[in-house]
Amino acid sequence: MNIMAANDHHTAEAGIATGTAASTAGPERVRSPRLVASPQPRLRSLLSRGYAGFTEATVPRRLVLPATASVPLVVKLADSPYRPPAFVLGAHDASAVLEGTCAPSYLEVILNPLGAYTVLGLPLDELAGHTVDLTDVLGPDGRRLGERLRATPSWRRRFGLVDRFLLGRLEDGPRPAPEVVWVWRRLVATGGGVPIGRLAAEVEWSHKHLITRFRQQVGLQPKLAARLVRLDRVWRRLDGRGPLDWGRVAVEAGYADQAHLVRDFGRFTGMTPTQFQARLRSGREVKSVQDPVAASA
Repeated sequence: MNIMAANDHHTAEAGIATGTAASTAGPERVRSPRLVASPQPRLRSLLSRGYAGFTEATVPRRLVLPATASVPLVVKLADSPYRPPAFVLGAHDASAVLEGTCAPSYLEVILNPLGAYTVLGLPLDELAGHTVDLTDVLGPDGRRLGERLRATPSWRRRFGLVDRFLLGRLEDGPRPAPEVVWVWRRLVATGGGVPIGRLAAEVEWSHKHLITRFRQQVGLQPKLAARLVRLDRVWRRLDGRGPLDWGRVAVEAGYADQAHLVRDFGRFTGMTPTQFQARLRSGREVKSVQDPVAASA
């Protein structure tokens, strides 16, 4: 297992407050993981990124978590007043305000949606928009994972425990339907540019049946997932270095016009594109809507 000091930023352990975030409550820098580790190769199809370990306490102000189909699994190594000792955060379809201080130390695993369906073993639409105790999802297995991680002093051994835990879930968990996998991959490959009706025809399902099964196994409706993937093409062009021609960006990303891009940006990130760029220039933390590893899973 490859463990290294981390230089990038990850989302802090935090809950979601009710309601959509206002653009004035933009993301602030949260914290950096002290360690990151690569999972075993067999597990990479389940994850949006490698494992992350956080060890330095922070007291964040109001934070904004962009909409995402990924599912964070968090185990606190030192407890805090907010959220259960171990929990999962379901996919959500709009930006949301995060409230409450982070745990002083925790381990975070970001599951991509198809991986989350296998690992958690339940319909992901039941988790959407919610913070759920890991024991309520996985029963005694979830409780034991938290207990063992907290009793293990070494980060290398903790990440090894997570490897073994996920390998067991990979062996025993449900597999998403091939049709759902096909639709997800097609959305990612085309930047959300294929009409959902055409995708339903490609997998020989009715439109209604595709929506139902996709929501169960991805956590969001396919049309909404397509919009997140499309916005990701915009997100990854922003580096905070200078102004962009937003009309041109919108067309190249597949939007009808700039107004549609701004509308989606506001719903999914809680701010305008120009506000987002300003925060990049200031060095503040912003999390991607769609992780590239998740996209290729």
